[in-house]
Amino acid sequence: MVGLDLGDQYTHFCVMDRGQQVLERGRFRTTPEAVREAFAERHRSPVVLEAGSQSPWISALLGELGFDAMVVDPRKIDLISRSHRKTDTKDAELLAELALGVPRLLGRVTHRKPSEQAALTILRSRDLLVRQRTSAVLHVRGTCKAAGVRLRSCSSKSFHRQVLEAVPERLLPALEPVLAVLSALEEQIKVCDKKLKQLTAEYPVTSLLQQVNGVGLITSLGFVLTIGDPSRFQKSRDVGSYLGLCPRVRQSGDSNPQLRISKCGDPFMRRTLVQAAHYILGPHGRDSDLRRYGERLHQRGGKAAKKRAVVAVARKLAILLHRLWMTGEAYDPLRNSTALLASEGRA
Repeated sequence: MVGLDLGDQYTHFCVMDRGQQVLERGRFRTTPEAVREAFAERHRSPVVLEAGSQSPWISALLGELGFDAMVVDPRKIDLISRSHRKTDTKDAELLAELALGVPRLLGRVTHRKPSEQAALTILRSRDLLVRQRTSAVLHVRGTCKAAGVRLRSCSSKSFHRQVLEAVPERLLPALEPVLAVLSALEEQIKVCDKKLKQLTAEYPVTSLLQQVNGVGLITSLGFVLTIGDPSRFQKSRDVGSYLGLCPRVRQSGDSNPQLRISKCGDPFMRRTLVQAAHYILGPHGRDSDLRRYGERLHQRGGKAAKKRAVVAVARKLAILLHRLWMTGEAYDPLRNSTALLASEGRA
């Protein structure tokens, strides 16, 4: 077993036999050439490394060289992060020791295919541009409001064109550059949208997911690219936990407090699903089992009832999208309600 502790400049390694005896320690530069040189003459034993910014390309390269690269979840290894004597050498040794002893507790990570990661990067770049646009719009509105001018309501897409004439002359030197940036951001968002529409041809399952009201191109494509292989989930319910939409659990004895959601997994996909849930529960959402479920939770009242309902609908939406993907069925928005009425009629 070879344990790797990845660093931006150097990667430390520890080779250990089945008896957990250290055979070799060392380091090499974190470059493709150095990785090939370090593993070219080495026995094809398993390699364990933590997930991080460098792990995708290193694990792929090790796979090409014939090694079984085991990428593990760093959040599962508190022994490393909380150690009082933490060094790169000790981290590599501890990884190898844990992989030999209890590998199932390390939480194996599966990296996306390079093509899927590249497509997902376009989605994330667009998300960054949209958030920058929102920030710039709020800055212009707030600055004008402080000067006694309330700008008209309009969409973010046309904001830079429609408010230019309403900006006070004394503020133009400060806000004209921001409006110019808004114009450039809008052009780049359109470029990203065009690329994303082209990507849907490579992922036709997105049209199946868009049957659900509130799920558009961004949500469906993001879900497909984030999940990757849907068959790796034994149950559709596991998707909610994978995306960090399930509450954390810290039960001990008689204590079992209600905690917030774990927020594990992809934050972009989680935020996108929550936005879709807001639409489903909003004034433009159509009648469906999802909407009725969220409304029932909201009507219970209590602290932050609306937020709880939105997160619960987002979790249900993730489960529904995975189920539609696996079965390929046509979406019936009132399937559960219809079945309940039918059973009550028979009774």
